[in-house]
Amino acid sequence: MSFPACKHKKHKAKGSRRDGLRWLAEEPYRLFFASGALWSIIGVALWPLFYAQQLGFYPNFVHARLMIEAFGGAFVVGFLGTAGPRMATAPKLTPLELFWLFALHQASAISHLRLQHTWGDGFFIALLVSLLLCLVIRVVKFRKEAPPPQMLLALTGLACGIAGASMLLSPATLMDLQRLRLAHLLLYQGLLLPPVLGIGSFVFPRMLGGEFGDPKTAAQSKTKLLRAIVAALLLVSSFFFEAYGQVTLGYAVRAIVAASYLPIEVQWKTQQAGSLTTGLFWALGLGLIGIALPAFNYPQHVSIEHLLYIGGFGLLILVVASRVLFGHSGDLDGFFVKSKWVRFLVFLAVLTAATRAASAWVLSTTVSHQIYAAITWALLVLSWLLWHRRRFVKRNEEDQHRLATEAR
Repeated sequence: MSFPACKHKKHKAKGSRRDGLRWLAEEPYRLFFASGALWSIIGVALWPLFYAQQLGFYPNFVHARLMIEAFGGAFVVGFLGTAGPRMATAPKLTPLELFWLFALHQASAISHLRLQHTWGDGFFIALLVSLLLCLVIRVVKFRKEAPPPQMLLALTGLACGIAGASMLLSPATLMDLQRLRLAHLLLYQGLLLPPVLGIGSFVFPRMLGGEFGDPKTAAQSKTKLLRAIVAALLLVSSFFFEAYGQVTLGYAVRAIVAASYLPIEVQWKTQQAGSLTTGLFWALGLGLIGIALPAFNYPQHVSIEHLLYIGGFGLLILVVASRVLFGHSGDLDGFFVKSKWVRFLVFLAVLTAATRAASAWVLSTTVSHQIYAAITWALLVLSWLLWHRRRFVKRNEEDQHRLATEAR
């Protein structure tokens, strides 16, 4: 005996919604990438608003937190939440876990925008800890294969982010310039730099048209794990060196690790190349310059480090996110297309980084360059979102077939 037609339709709709939520939870990057990009636009918009006297506070801390925690953090969570379970061949995130993580992400960003930095950092710590627990539980209890050893650097990034944000919750940190500098380094650079190296050594070969950079033998796995441990220790040590007075040493160690780890781990043989591949090389080059150059003009290191934050982290995030979006929407070949539009987006990113950093040498242009850089970045990210608008919601046909099979 069949159900009445109306009830049957309702039953199918509920099942479709459940499949949709499960699919979205399995690929949380779709929510986090879009949200992070939008928050980055809000983060840079604070500067033009302030100089137009439409903002009642100086936005330096709010801007920094939104760009690192709400933008960079969103892409870290979105990527690791999607790729982490797959790398360990473990169960993917559930809708409840996705809701919890996304709620914490939004709560953190909104708190910072309301100048409630203690709450914002607290929510961000809860977000990273929750993600870490989700991944560790899956690796320990459910994994069928060990994740790539380079992922140790991704976990190092989460640990640095948690440590830096936790230190900023302490009043003692705010009263101690050395501890404050260390907290900022751990949060602003430690959250992203180790994952860039670790995740990059795994995905960059694939982005060049080859295979993923996972080890093929037990000996390779041990070697890669050892390199990852050494790189993680040196990076964290460099933050302590800089914060406690050894500025040149700190920058030197960081630059050496960044300049040597990826060339050793990645075979830079381009089998397929497109305009986004060019963006990848621009991001890596600007990032390295942004790591090393501030040591030669430390009083203006904040401005110069925007070569790293915008040209390195920012552009690299958009390029890697594009690879994820193309791959998961069933259009991997689209990543390797040569396009004047993509080259224009890469140009905007380079222009934004150069404009913001140039004020370090021409101090009289600081205000105008902050405004120009903010407008250019907002234009870049908005264009990027519009370019990928269909890929954010487009399912891979294989995933659709799998969900339909499981539903039956």
